[in-house]
Formats: sequence, structure tokens, C-alpha cells
Amino acid sequence: MSLIYVLNGPNLNLLGQRQPEIYGGTTLSDVEDLCRDAAGPHKIRFLQSNWEGQIIDWIHEARQDGAAIVINPAALTHTSVAVLDALNAFDGPVIEIHISQVHKREAFRHHSYVSMRADGVIAGLGVRGYAAAVRHVVSLID
Repeated sequence: MSLIYVLNGPNLNLLGQRQPEIYGGTTLSDVEDLCRDAAGPHKIRFLQSNWEGQIIDWIHEARQDGAAIVINPAALTHTSVAVLDALNAFDGPVIEIHISQVHKREAFRHHSYVSMRADGVIAGLGVRGYAAAVRHVVSLID
């Protein structure tokens, strides 16, 4: 049984409340349930922080005991070289996830530092993208 980290960046704690016309009405707790179901026998460490340093610390932690990382870096996608550097130090698969179709949104959202490390990117599938990402990393680590 492997451990899969599912990391969520700033403002995702407001999922289901913030901009439901973009992100839908599903809560982060609902997303966690989707991920646990998709993981099968594998363990999930499902985390959210509004603080860049905390996310970096969790990526460092995953270096010790994580088999894969699924990450929705939210706004840090477009700004954080530090998150990229931390992910570059992780040896397992990394899947970047975005609930919305970022390429149909503001131009600044079209660039992702995280994509420079990600083994795959899922955008625009809504919260179902999380389950797809978890199922994919399960197939890679099995």
C-alpha cells in the first residue's frame, strides 16, 4: 500500500463557496472523498494550505514517504518557483490538477511553473479531475 499526497493550494478551502460559476458547488471535503474512493487500497494524505511554505514542507515530507503527488497549486501555479524547486526534488510521479479550464481564463493563468515538473496536467474536468489524477498515479505505482 503506497501513500499518495493530494495537495491543495490557496483558497481551495473555500471550494463550494467561492465562485461556484467557475468551481462548482462541491466542497473540498467532497473532493477528499472522491480521491479516497479512487485510490483503492492506497492511502491518501489530503492537505490544503493558503501558505506557500506549508505546501513546500509537505512536498519535502512526501520525499520521505510518498509514492506520488497530485497537486492543485491554485494561484501558486503561476507564481511559485519555490514549489517547482520542491517538486523537482521529489522522485515519484507528479500530476498537476486544475478544476477550471485555465486556458479559457485570464492570460496570466496560461503559464504554470508546476507544469515544468508535472508528469501530467488535468484541467477543466471539474472536481472529477482529481479522481482521474489519483487513478492515473495508482496505475503508475502499482
